[in-house]
Amino acid sequence: MGERPNVLGGLGALVWLVVVALPLYALLVATIQRGENYVPEGPLALPSDPTLGNYAAAIDKGLLGFVGNTALVTLAVVALVVVLSATTSYAVVRSRTRVTDAAFRVFLLGLAIPAQAVIIPVYLIIVRLGLYDTLTAIVLPTAAFALPVCVLILVGSMRDISEELYEAMALDGAGPVRTFLQLVVPMSRSGLGTVAVYSALQAWNGFLFPLILTQSAGRRVITMGLYEFQGEYRVDVPGLLTAVVVSTVPLFVVYLVARRSLADGLMGVGGR
Repeated sequence: MGERPNVLGGLGALVWLVVVALPLYALLVATIQRGENYVPEGPLALPSDPTLGNYAAAIDKGLLGFVGNTALVTLAVVALVVVLSATTSYAVVRSRTRVTDAAFRVFLLGLAIPAQAVIIPVYLIIVRLGLYDTLTAIVLPTAAFALPVCVLILVGSMRDISEELYEAMALDGAGPVRTFLQLVVPMSRSGLGTVAVYSALQAWNGFLFPLILTQSAGRRVITMGLYEFQGEYRVDVPGLLTAVVVSTVPLFVVYLVARRSLADGLMGVGGR
């Protein structure tokens, strides 16, 4: 006998599809709608006079520059977080000293400290270092606040590597650096992928640090650049949503490339 179709499950899936697809439809339709027609026609109606002028207007307002700044910040944050969290996690897993245990507890304590609670000390440190209104001022605190979660992920990933593999590397004459590069990094690739995607999301969507630690238009990232699409008395909704669509494309591509590593890493799989 064949299995009965799961009608309830199918209806639930259909409802979920509508819930997910409807906002995406409204977002994409708005990008080809003229600003003066958006309110009269409504957000769900197909535009009567579609246009690609919103994309050209977004570029004229400096959107590509904002995306470029954001990309630089994101690449720098990902590089810092991946290198520092990988080496720190390796030390935590392989070292048995009280110093490394204490350092790991400090990283875990960082999970409980929101950026909003320490933004004034961070601002003062950045100013005294002479980094205010630079992209570096965004990179450093963003990477610092991403490290606790990333270290926690990689410690769990590296602990999945069996002791026999470490012993085999030692018998082969490998030192700590060679063991890290030839054994730990390849075996932890899912965790590293998760860390890279997580830190990229934190950097790309960051708002607080760019708002407080930068000032000039040339240092604006995409989250700050969206202010260009609202005036004192009105908001250019199609233009704003167009900028949102353009800004999400790079992250969407990253997710498509790294989605399997992200899922494995979050489930604690060591990437074998």
